Amino acid sequence: MKVVVTGGAGYVGSHALAELKSAGHEPVVFDDLSEGHAEATGESGLVRVDLADEARVFKALCESRAEAVMHFAASASVGESVEEPQKYYFNNVVNTLRLLRAMRSAGIERFVFSSSCTVYGIPQRTPITEDFPLAPMSPYGRTKAAVEGILEDYASAYGLRYASLRYFNAAGAMPDGSLGEDHEPETHLIPLVIRAALGLRERISIYGTDYPTPDGTCIRDYIHVLDIARAHVLALEALADRQSMTYNLGIGQGHSVKEVIEEARRVTGRDIPVEEGPRRPGDPPALVSSPQKIKAELGWEARLASLRQIIETAWRWHSTHPQGFASKG
Repeated sequence: MKVVVTGGAGYVGSHALAELKSAGHEPVVFDDLSEGHAEATGESGLVRVDLADEARVFKALCESRAEAVMHFAASASVGESVEEPQKYYFNNVVNTLRLLRAMRSAGIERFVFSSSCTVYGIPQRTPITEDFPLAPMSPYGRTKAAVEGILEDYASAYGLRYASLRYFNAAGAMPDGSLGEDHEPETHLIPLVIRAALGLRERISIYGTDYPTPDGTCIRDYIHVLDIARAHVLALEALADRQSMTYNLGIGQGHSVKEVIEEARRVTGRDIPVEEGPRRPGDPPALVSSPQKIKAELGWEARLASLRQIIETAWRWHSTHPQGFASKG
């Protein structure tokens, strides 16, 4: 089918393009390139459009003749959302409402939403299942939870068929090194660790070594970006005969900050200097997913499940593209 991919020039969105094409679909990218990279879209059609321009979005949707929308376009830094909540509510909530309204006008009823594990806040236990209460701790997490509520209401009132995918820590890159992660500023642990290995930063900061975890550092569930992308495609296809669905996306296994750094040292064969500091406010000790629901209902399985595989693919990308993509915005 023809699928509009908003934010398709970004990290997860660009990998979703590759999976869509591999599955025989025809993606069209909507992106304003404020943070994405045109090169990341490959040979997919690219429509440069700002979701804030609802009339332009409606016109582009009609011209695309798309049957579904896969929505990645959003501001996505927890820290920045605390400093600039207005930006996040406009980009993530208001612009999503504009997109949904344009979709209704264009007669498009299938929607796959890139959500986040931040909707859970600080869970009382792990692994986290989809029935855990939503208690986001940041404006970013609250925007994702808000959109999930909007989708539920649109499904009830207007017949929208949607999938919300709450993924954990996206990481890794295309195994052949052709596509990967390029954010500025970078906030994700694995690319930061690799930058230190490449000498592009002096050291890695470890925020907190006194958590109730085996080595005292935070534990997170790292999932390869291609496994996230494939889940989006499976969910899209399932919407052909299902009304709505919500899934966690993770491996179901956590790794601590220190484990990630040690594995990166083994993969790269390089020293990675570290400095230890105090905890950051609001960092949960552990966030680990239960992926059992999506496994049972959609037959999804992680294909690049080991931390070594994830870091190896990230290292291949960053070591051959130390400055990222040629274009910046």
